[in-house]
Amino acid sequence: MHNHWRTLHCTILTLLLSLLIPIAVLAAGKEIIILHTNDIHCGITDNVGIAKVSQYKKDLKKQGFAVAMVDAGDAVQGSPLGKLSGGEAIIRVLNTAGYDFAIPGNHEFDYGMPRFWELEKKIKCGYYSCNFADVKTRRLCLKPYKIIKLNGKKIGFVGVTTPETLITSTPKYFQDENGKFIYSFAEDETGEKLYKSVQKAVNDARREGADHVIVVGHLGTDGAVPRWTSGAIAANTYDVDAFIDGHSHEQYIPPHRIINKAGKEVLVAQTGMKLQTVGKMVINEDGTITSTLVKDLTAEDSKVVKAIAKENKRFDAILNQPLGETFATLTADDPKTGKRMVRQRESNLGDLAADAYRAVLDTDIAIVNGGSVRETIQKGVFTYNDILQSFPFGNMCSAVEATGQQIVDALEVGVSYYPGEHGAFMQVSGMSYTIDSSVPSGVVLDEKGRFVKVNGERRIKNVMVQGKPIDLNAKYTVASTSYVLRDGGNGLVMFNGCKLLKDNVMTDADAIIEYIQNHLNAKITGYDNPYGEGRITIQ
Repeated sequence: MHNHWRTLHCTILTLLLSLLIPIAVLAAGKEIIILHTNDIHCGITDNVGIAKVSQYKKDLKKQGFAVAMVDAGDAVQGSPLGKLSGGEAIIRVLNTAGYDFAIPGNHEFDYGMPRFWELEKKIKCGYYSCNFADVKTRRLCLKPYKIIKLNGKKIGFVGVTTPETLITSTPKYFQDENGKFIYSFAEDETGEKLYKSVQKAVNDARREGADHVIVVGHLGTDGAVPRWTSGAIAANTYDVDAFIDGHSHEQYIPPHRIINKAGKEVLVAQTGMKLQTVGKMVINEDGTITSTLVKDLTAEDSKVVKAIAKENKRFDAILNQPLGETFATLTADDPKTGKRMVRQRESNLGDLAADAYRAVLDTDIAIVNGGSVRETIQKGVFTYNDILQSFPFGNMCSAVEATGQQIVDALEVGVSYYPGEHGAFMQVSGMSYTIDSSVPSGVVLDEKGRFVKVNGERRIKNVMVQGKPIDLNAKYTVASTSYVLRDGGNGLVMFNGCKLLKDNVMTDADAIIEYIQNHLNAKITGYDNPYGEGRITIQ
């Protein structure tokens, strides 16, 4: 009898424990978790690293949470691994990591439209955008939203791609052979067209039964066209529960909220760049939404680690080839603050790139848009990988004959956001200029963000070409990339129609390598000051 009661007691205890464990798990799982990344720019092993993000998702699911993982664009471009594989290596890693939703940022298009459509077929979770359309048919090129069922709730994810894509990726990719745009991103001069595109997708997702709607946008705040920022869209829409953002490489410190069109607060989240953090957005049981930035992760997903190693191995021999030695760190970032500076002030790496273009293409001056310069090159021996990390776009170098007025207009666009960043901020060679920051920018752009004119006083002063004041009516030979001189990149259409002297001679990285090896004998000296040689003065 004693043994019978002991057996019965153990059976009851086991039964209770088996019941309690699922109850505890279910209790933990009432919250819905959305992990989000943005602007990875091929930095799959940087900072937190994609393997840790993937494992974090798995661990949360094991704890009983319903979890989705989303990316807000600019994942496939930014390093040699992306460039040499045409973005496919990064797509394979994202697939292994288990993303559930992704949108194209402006740089998803950097390998050209045929390649974009190939990548779109390869990403398992799909690309979504509610404002990317075919101009002729007026039909969306991608599905506008995706509904994912999590813990019995339908979560609608709406994708939005910045209209700046038309000028911040290569404009000609979106044009026909006559230069007419055949793709649109709902751009106009007021922002209303974009707001309506987003609102329609939100409404459609709600009609399909979405309990919550989250906009995943590649939009940004700092340096973005004001009417197309995440804040502007949030303020001009309603029935959106939260925004996940990208493009401007910012970390929005939670809780970052915007008042929407209905007068309600809406949470907006962005994680920085290159996996500085991973966003953790939580939809609580009562419908409230909170957000945190997570970076202290330790466990790695072994499958993702192996996938990354496999991709790296494909290109190791090429990338590890030494090319020369630099006797100073060549910086894209401010050594005092660690923040990027090539888009708002002179840097020695910008000087080097501009000198390379001018020497290799044999022109009067050279201009290098700061947005094309990415990573600092550390003092010492450097490799092909280091050069491609700094200049990952593969932009082709060209030369044109331009008037002094056209050159000054380009400089004016570059400083129009100062002290904010602008991808069109010009690093220069063979010339110098002053920025008068006390003068408000008078740059006028059209609905697509292209240069039209300058109203009023100019911020650009004291422009000198080889020691002499620039002549606005004279013609100068100018070296840069086709992105700037021919394609209207960053809205720099003032060079359209210029006499083409040299066309697509070589990539920017190859021009820099030729300069280093053939003009500097593989020894970089004379670029000791990280802030450059005084070619750009700021008042």
